[in-house]
Amino acid sequence: MARKRIREDDEAEIDMTPMLDIVFIMLIFFIVTTSFVKEAGIEVNKPKAAHQTKQKSANIFIAIKDTGEVWMDKRRVDIERVGATIEKMLAEQPTDVIIIQADKDAKHGVVVKVMDAIKDAGSNLRISIAAAKD
Repeated sequence: MARKRIREDDEAEIDMTPMLDIVFIMLIFFIVTTSFVKEAGIEVNKPKAAHQTKQKSANIFIAIKDTGEVWMDKRRVDIERVGATIEKMLAEQPTDVIIIQADKDAKHGVVVKVMDAIKDAGSNLRISIAAAKD
């Protein structure tokens, strides 16, 4: 009578390759679908507002300091180059909303020039002005 002996080599093993493939595919999916937000690069003292709504999808932020400096994508931009910079940013990452973060002491004329440059870059763009909570 021969008895079968169970050896350690005959034990069941779990193949981890399919699970690792799924995790890798999910990682690639999340990297590709992630929206990278380009911030203006500076902090401004936004004016307070009693009524405000939150914008859900905005990828382009323009900051205007109280001195009249315009900042986009963490660098200072000349007021005449705002339109061209917006067109370049829209080509990289299309959006329909642009948020202006103007300092509460910024000159109204500079804000209007930036708004005109935005409309020249794309007539279907919506402009939102950022405000602080009241």
